[in-house]
Amino acid sequence: MFIQTEATPNPATMKFLPAQDVLGEGKTLDLGDADAAQVSPLATRLFELDMVERVFLGADFISVTKKEGDWQHVKPAVLGAIMEHFMSGDPVLGETAVEDGQGPVDLDFYEGEEREIVTQVLELLDTRVRPAVAQDGGDIIFHSYKDGTVFLTMRGSCDGCPSASMTLQSGIENLLRHYVPEVQRVEAAL
Repeated sequence: MFIQTEATPNPATMKFLPAQDVLGEGKTLDLGDADAAQVSPLATRLFELDMVERVFLGADFISVTKKEGDWQHVKPAVLGAIMEHFMSGDPVLGETAVEDGQGPVDLDFYEGEEREIVTQVLELLDTRVRPAVAQDGGDIIFHSYKDGTVFLTMRGSCDGCPSASMTLQSGIENLLRHYVPEVQRVEAAL
Protein backbone atom coordinates (compact mmCIF):
# COMPACT_ATOMS: atom_id res chain seq x y z
CA MET A 1 0.00 0.00 0.00
CA PHE A 2 1.36 3.41 -0.98
CA ILE A 3 0.45 6.46 1.15
CA GLN A 4 1.35 9.89 -0.16
CA THR A 5 2.14 12.72 2.22
CA GLU A 6 1.83 16.44 1.77
CA ALA A 7 3.01 19.31 3.91
CA THR A 8 0.31 21.76 4.96
CA PRO A 9 0.55 25.47 5.72
CA ASN A 10 0.48 24.46 9.40
CA PRO A 11 4.00 23.17 10.17
CA ALA A 12 2.67 20.98 13.00
CA THR A 13 0.25 19.15 10.67
CA MET A 14 0.87 16.77 7.79
CA LYS A 15 -1.67 15.39 5.31
CA PHE A 16 -1.65 11.65 4.56
CA LEU A 17 -3.37 10.33 1.41
CA PRO A 18 -3.94 6.55 1.43
CA ALA A 19 -5.21 6.47 -2.22
CA GLN A 20 -8.67 5.36 -1.09
CA ASP A 21 -11.69 6.84 0.62
CA VAL A 22 -11.27 7.62 4.28
CA LEU A 23 -14.73 8.97 5.15
CA GLY A 24 -16.13 9.66 1.68
CA GLU A 25 -17.14 12.80 -0.14
CA GLY A 26 -18.17 15.75 2.02
CA LYS A 27 -17.64 13.96 5.34
CA THR A 28 -15.14 14.99 8.01
CA LEU A 29 -14.37 14.18 11.61
CA ASP A 30 -12.12 16.24 13.89
CA LEU A 31 -10.70 14.31 16.86
CA GLY A 32 -8.81 16.38 19.40
CA ASP A 33 -7.71 13.69 21.83
CA ALA A 34 -7.59 9.95 22.50
CA ASP A 35 -10.97 9.96 24.28
CA ALA A 36 -12.71 11.52 21.26
CA ALA A 37 -10.88 9.06 18.99
CA GLN A 38 -12.68 6.07 20.50
CA VAL A 39 -15.28 6.38 17.71
CA SER A 40 -12.63 5.57 15.10
CA PRO A 41 -10.35 2.53 15.10
CA LEU A 42 -8.02 4.43 12.75
CA ALA A 43 -7.79 7.50 15.00
CA THR A 44 -7.41 5.30 18.09
CA ARG A 45 -4.43 3.62 16.44
CA LEU A 46 -2.89 7.02 15.65
CA PHE A 47 -3.40 8.33 19.19
CA GLU A 48 -1.50 5.31 20.50
CA LEU A 49 1.55 7.17 19.19
CA ASP A 50 2.72 9.58 21.91
CA MET A 51 3.62 12.24 19.39
CA VAL A 52 0.07 12.64 17.95
CA GLU A 53 -1.93 15.60 19.25
CA ARG A 54 -4.91 15.75 16.84
CA VAL A 55 -6.40 13.68 14.01
CA PHE A 56 -8.67 15.04 11.30
CA LEU A 57 -10.35 12.58 8.94
CA GLY A 58 -11.46 13.89 5.55
CA ALA A 59 -13.03 12.44 2.43
CA ASP A 60 -9.81 10.86 1.16
CA PHE A 61 -7.15 12.07 3.58
CA ILE A 62 -5.99 12.05 7.18
CA SER A 63 -4.43 15.15 8.72
CA VAL A 64 -2.25 14.48 11.73
CA THR A 65 -1.04 17.21 14.07
CA LYS A 66 2.07 16.34 16.05
CA LYS A 67 2.79 17.46 19.59
CA GLU A 68 6.45 18.18 19.04
CA GLY A 69 9.49 16.85 17.25
CA ASP A 70 10.58 16.81 13.67
CA TRP A 71 8.37 15.24 11.00
CA GLN A 72 11.43 13.29 9.93
CA HIS A 73 10.99 11.21 13.11
CA VAL A 74 7.20 11.36 13.48
CA LYS A 75 6.17 10.61 9.88
CA PRO A 76 7.39 6.96 9.70
CA ALA A 77 5.42 6.01 12.83
CA VAL A 78 2.25 7.72 11.53
CA LEU A 79 2.65 6.07 8.10
CA GLY A 80 3.06 2.70 9.81
CA ALA A 81 -0.08 3.15 11.91
CA ILE A 82 -2.16 4.21 8.90
CA MET A 83 -0.87 1.35 6.77
CA GLU A 84 -1.45 -1.15 9.58
CA HIS A 85 -5.03 0.08 9.95
CA PHE A 86 -5.94 -0.20 6.27
CA MET A 87 -4.23 -3.59 5.93
CA SER A 88 -6.22 -4.89 8.92
CA GLY A 89 -9.55 -4.35 7.16
CA ASP A 90 -10.97 -2.57 10.23
CA PRO A 91 -13.50 0.18 9.50
CA VAL A 92 -12.40 3.80 9.73
CA LEU A 93 -15.38 4.58 11.97
CA GLY A 94 -17.07 2.53 14.65
CA GLU A 95 -20.83 2.03 14.69
CA THR A 96 -21.47 4.96 17.04
CA ALA A 97 -19.43 7.54 15.12
CA VAL A 98 -21.05 10.59 13.57
CA GLU A 99 -19.20 12.70 11.02
CA ASP A 100 -19.02 16.35 11.97
CA GLY A 101 -18.60 18.04 8.60
CA GLN A 102 -20.84 20.82 7.36
CA GLY A 103 -24.31 19.38 7.62
CA PRO A 104 -27.37 21.13 6.32
CA VAL A 105 -27.69 24.67 7.66
CA ASP A 106 -31.12 25.52 9.07
CA LEU A 107 -32.15 28.23 6.63
CA ASP A 108 -35.44 28.64 8.53
CA PHE A 109 -33.39 30.60 11.07
CA TYR A 110 -32.91 33.30 8.42
CA GLU A 111 -35.66 35.31 6.74
CA GLY A 112 -35.95 37.25 3.50
CA GLU A 113 -32.72 38.86 2.31
CA GLU A 114 -30.65 37.17 5.02
CA ARG A 115 -31.77 33.74 3.78
CA GLU A 116 -30.70 34.67 0.25
CA ILE A 117 -27.30 35.90 1.52
CA VAL A 118 -26.70 32.74 3.58
CA THR A 119 -27.69 30.56 0.61
CA GLN A 120 -25.14 32.35 -1.59
CA VAL A 121 -22.44 32.14 1.09
CA LEU A 122 -23.04 28.39 1.56
CA GLU A 123 -22.84 27.80 -2.20
CA LEU A 124 -19.50 29.64 -2.40
CA LEU A 125 -18.14 27.81 0.63
CA ASP A 126 -19.12 24.42 -0.82
CA THR A 127 -17.92 25.02 -4.38
CA ARG A 128 -14.84 27.23 -3.94
CA VAL A 129 -13.62 27.41 -0.36
CA ARG A 130 -14.01 23.94 1.13
CA PRO A 131 -12.27 22.17 -1.79
CA ALA A 132 -9.33 24.58 -1.54
CA VAL A 133 -9.09 24.21 2.24
CA ALA A 134 -9.29 20.40 1.89
CA GLN A 135 -6.23 20.57 -0.36
CA ASP A 136 -4.38 21.88 2.71
CA GLY A 137 -5.73 19.08 4.93
CA GLY A 138 -8.52 21.00 6.61
CA ASP A 139 -12.13 22.05 6.44
CA ILE A 140 -14.19 25.14 7.07
CA ILE A 141 -17.63 25.14 8.61
CA PHE A 142 -20.29 27.84 8.34
CA HIS A 143 -21.40 28.87 11.80
CA SER A 144 -23.70 31.87 11.26
CA TYR A 145 -24.36 35.18 9.54
CA LYS A 146 -25.31 38.37 11.34
CA ASP A 147 -25.27 42.04 10.35
CA GLY A 148 -22.89 41.63 7.40
CA THR A 149 -20.51 39.27 9.22
CA VAL A 150 -20.01 35.60 8.33
CA PHE A 151 -18.77 33.43 11.21
CA LEU A 152 -16.75 30.34 10.24
CA THR A 153 -14.87 27.58 12.04
CA MET A 154 -11.55 26.32 10.70
CA ARG A 155 -10.71 22.65 11.34
CA GLY A 156 -8.09 20.05 10.63
CA SER A 157 -4.72 21.47 9.62
CA CYS A 158 -6.34 24.93 9.50
CA ASP A 159 -7.15 24.90 13.21
CA GLY A 160 -4.22 26.56 14.94
CA CYS A 161 -2.40 27.25 11.70
CA PRO A 162 -0.31 30.43 11.76
CA SER A 163 -1.87 31.52 8.46
CA ALA A 164 -5.50 30.73 9.38
CA SER A 165 -6.42 34.31 10.20
CA MET A 166 -4.84 35.43 6.91
CA THR A 167 -6.88 32.78 5.07
CA LEU A 168 -10.08 34.00 6.72
CA GLN A 169 -9.43 37.70 6.31
CA SER A 170 -7.68 37.92 2.97
CA GLY A 171 -8.80 34.88 1.05
CA ILE A 172 -12.29 33.94 2.15
CA GLU A 173 -13.44 37.43 3.11
CA ASN A 174 -12.34 38.88 -0.24
CA LEU A 175 -14.05 36.08 -2.15
CA LEU A 176 -17.32 36.40 -0.25
CA ARG A 177 -17.33 40.20 -0.44
CA HIS A 178 -16.74 40.03 -4.19
CA TYR A 179 -19.67 37.68 -4.89
CA VAL A 180 -21.99 38.70 -2.03
CA PRO A 181 -21.66 42.47 -1.49
CA GLU A 182 -23.75 42.31 1.68
CA VAL A 183 -20.92 40.43 3.38
CA GLN A 184 -18.66 42.97 5.07
CA ARG A 185 -16.46 40.75 7.27
CA VAL A 186 -15.51 37.17 7.96
CA GLU A 187 -14.59 36.16 11.50
CA ALA A 188 -13.70 32.96 13.30
CA ALA A 189 -16.61 31.59 15.29
CA LEU A 190 -15.82 31.24 18.97
